[in-house]
Amino acid sequence: MAISFKALSVIKVDVSMWSSRLFWKLFLVYAGLNIASAIVFVLIVSGRQQTQVEEQVQQRLHDSAVIMRSSLEGVFQEGISEPIQKKVRQLGEETGTRLTLIDMNGIVLADSDQESLAQVRDMENHKNRVEVIQALSNGFGNSKRISPTLSEPMLYYALLYEKDGEPRGIVRVAITMAKIQKEISSIEKLIWSIALLVSFTVMLLTYWVVARMIRPLTILTNAAESIANGDYDQKLYFPQQDELGILAQSFNHMSREMAERVRQLQASGDRLSTVLEGMVEGVIAINERQHVLFANESAGRLLFFSPEAAEGKALFESVRNHQLQKSVTEVLKTLEPQRMEVELESTSDRILGVTTTPLPGTPCPGLVIVLFDMTELRRLESLRQEFVANVSHELKTPLSSIKAYTETLIRGAMDDPEINKTFLLRIEEQADRLHQLILDLISLASIESGNQVFDIISIELKPFVESCLVDQQKVAESKQIELIIEEKDPGIKVKADEEGLHQILGNLINNAIKYTPDQGRITIRWQLDKRNMVLLQVQDTGIGIEEKHLARLFERFFRVDKARSRELGGTGLGLSIVKHLVQSFKGTIGVNSKVGEGSTFSVRLPRG
Repeated sequence: MAISFKALSVIKVDVSMWSSRLFWKLFLVYAGLNIASAIVFVLIVSGRQQTQVEEQVQQRLHDSAVIMRSSLEGVFQEGISEPIQKKVRQLGEETGTRLTLIDMNGIVLADSDQESLAQVRDMENHKNRVEVIQALSNGFGNSKRISPTLSEPMLYYALLYEKDGEPRGIVRVAITMAKIQKEISSIEKLIWSIALLVSFTVMLLTYWVVARMIRPLTILTNAAESIANGDYDQKLYFPQQDELGILAQSFNHMSREMAERVRQLQASGDRLSTVLEGMVEGVIAINERQHVLFANESAGRLLFFSPEAAEGKALFESVRNHQLQKSVTEVLKTLEPQRMEVELESTSDRILGVTTTPLPGTPCPGLVIVLFDMTELRRLESLRQEFVANVSHELKTPLSSIKAYTETLIRGAMDDPEINKTFLLRIEEQADRLHQLILDLISLASIESGNQVFDIISIELKPFVESCLVDQQKVAESKQIELIIEEKDPGIKVKADEEGLHQILGNLINNAIKYTPDQGRITIRWQLDKRNMVLLQVQDTGIGIEEKHLARLFERFFRVDKARSRELGGTGLGLSIVKHLVQSFKGTIGVNSKVGEGSTFSVRLPRG
């Protein structure tokens, strides 16, 4: 978006200019100076003009007095007379002034403002008038005063009349100050009109100049605000090769650099946010006041709070954990990283590993808290310990028997054929048991590790189940147990590994035979369920399992009746192997059982 400066020479009112505080500051300063200068100019010119007007009026009065003095030659000898009064009144009307003739004794001979001789005779003696005194002394005189006769301000000019070198009288010309003031007022109006016109012109010029000065700054300001609001696509074009042009180039360079830096920061922030949100570990960043700056979804999941709702608030308003709060307070105090385990006060019995690290900076700006769920790790550790203990026990039992029989044989029992054979058979039995235990452990470890490769194919169930029953038929017949097949949906196939499926069915059927009394019944059935999965069930009429044991039935080395299980030759790993195989085939397994009525193992596998 390019912004040109070419149009700035055009005088126009726009919203941005009217809203510019700098424009109004400069404009009002210049306008104020202009108005003040105009007022000072008018006052000075008016004062001088008033003086000039008064001087001009005095000059006019002087000229009028000289003219009237020559026109009234000889009248001072006649004294007060009607012809003289009439002539003086005529001259006064012609000149627009007040004309007064005064003899050397101060007696008024005629006055243009008096209508009759009687009024003239009633006038006061003027010998003590200022202008008269000056005229008698200097030949002329002037004064500005209120006329006792007319009771209004007047400007007087008196001129001495001489004949044959002898003073004969005084010619006085006067004009009212109102006439002078009127003339001065008209001149002042003219001056004010000119001053206003000039001021208006200067203010327009001031507006144009200030607008031309401010408009680039306004453009720069608007562009800077746009950048501050995240719009970095700002370009300025000033055609001048002066400081403004250089400033525009620098601004455009800064805008490009800032846009690139922001883009890089955003990309880096997005990558960091993606990494943090994708972490299994919980991450929380707090400031020195323990307010949440950032928290990922894993942290919210581990501590049971909403990261969005907690952001900007105190962490422990959302997370109520005394151990965690104590750790945060301690790290803020010591500025030393701290690692600890926290047990959550909830029904989940969850254990969290917490690493609290101070952020770099002086003073410390906050902390980063990293959370990782150690519940499964602790459970696995417990299972490992239990597994080691179980394996040790299961291995110790046949080995102890083998050792005991061997020692007995060595100490002399070998010489007795009957005892010899019995002990050797028992040694063989315990060795077989030990061998089967090791095979089951290897098989289970291989399945759990994911290293075992399965060949998943479509297997038709009916012939496959029939072949599995053939392997178990001899054992079942020994206990007179009836093996039944129920095919509700003919021709059904499942997706599984053939050997693995054989191991699943073999273990389930073998367990059913072991724990079913003589003359019992075992039923194998399959059908499609509502989710289009194949439901394969092995149901027996055996001794059943108490409900409290069902949840742990598929754990390694778990036996409901350990003595009976060992008596029957079980390793305690069969059902655990079955569970892991079913899960490897993307299936599920469950069990329903009632004591004294029997058990039903249900396996769901994908349809082939």
